[in-house]
Amino acid sequence: MLTAIVILGVGACSGAGKNVTRSDLSVRDIVKQSSPAIVHIETANGHVGTGFVLDPTGLVATNLHVVAGSAEIKVRLADGKIYNVKQVAGYDREHDLALLRIQAPNALPTLKLGDSDKMIAGDKVIAIGNPLGVLDLTVSDGLLSSVRLLCGDRELADVGDKKCNDPMKLLQISAAISQGSSGGPLFNQAGEVVGLTTLFLGQGQLLNFAVPANYLKPLVASPHVITLDEFAKSTDKAFASHDAPGGGDDPDNAPIPDRKVPQHSIAVWDGCSQNDVEDTVRAIEGAIRLGVPLYNTRTKDGYEACARIYEGATLRLAKDGKCKGVRSAAADTLVRHDAIKSYRDKAWALRDGFDGLLSAAEKWLTAKAGRAPKP
Repeated sequence: MLTAIVILGVGACSGAGKNVTRSDLSVRDIVKQSSPAIVHIETANGHVGTGFVLDPTGLVATNLHVVAGSAEIKVRLADGKIYNVKQVAGYDREHDLALLRIQAPNALPTLKLGDSDKMIAGDKVIAIGNPLGVLDLTVSDGLLSSVRLLCGDRELADVGDKKCNDPMKLLQISAAISQGSSGGPLFNQAGEVVGLTTLFLGQGQLLNFAVPANYLKPLVASPHVITLDEFAKSTDKAFASHDAPGGGDDPDNAPIPDRKVPQHSIAVWDGCSQNDVEDTVRAIEGAIRLGVPLYNTRTKDGYEACARIYEGATLRLAKDGKCKGVRSAAADTLVRHDAIKSYRDKAWALRDGFDGLLSAAEKWLTAKAGRAPKP
């Protein structure tokens, strides 16, 4: 499994191949031309990450661990539009890769895959991602520190090691990345994607790695489409959180509690204007985006911080909500929250309250404001 492999790798080895002559771009040029095709990804179980569009019909690449075990995945484009993932077009557990399919009404901007086998230590690289799931399209540049060759639980001196028929390559980079950037593109100086960035912790050091883009090409060439339900059942939920800092420090060591999302009618928004509804939705989504990366640290402090952010937002809704139904719904959520001892479970109870209001808001906006439903 990729997690163990990355943590165990400690040495350095040289990569094969030599760069061809090309026209190098500035970091600014690469950011400008690529940003429209880079997306934010969030799942129903609270995981966030980055991805990028590979074809104009809506094929999105990311790391498998960002979406593993989830039957509900949302993709937010650079222009702010949000789409539900309709299908998984393929995944590769060994190399931590997944292809998602969304259905956009118009052709989407795309990125081009480069040849990661031609990358060698010392090459300049640029990473773009969504650190912590909150800071959109943050850019960092650096060098390819080394190309690691791995076989099972050991690192190879060279690709010709006779004891390993098919060694796996990983790109170790000096470009800074962090949680939430997983699945984001790593560019060469020609503006081509040569890797997908991932964050791992190993032996007390922060080691930055990218999965070579060449591992993605077979998935793109031969897609294997499955439903989200099939995908959720066939992928390991534990794998979905392996890059979270402190990932082994889960004080509850238990699965996500049963979701109890309130099923509100649109009447919960009676007395609110369209601006009131949209302002409330923005406030809720802002709290979620702040809370998710804290929860994903999987530490007691992280759970508590997430729960307190959610609690503060819910208290404001209960006190200052623009309409009676919203104030009442928030108060009910607080009652449930108050009866729970674990901050981890408190966070989920408060998130259930948010999701119930968001679902009702979408129905209200569709019915009352003439807005088209989200895809």
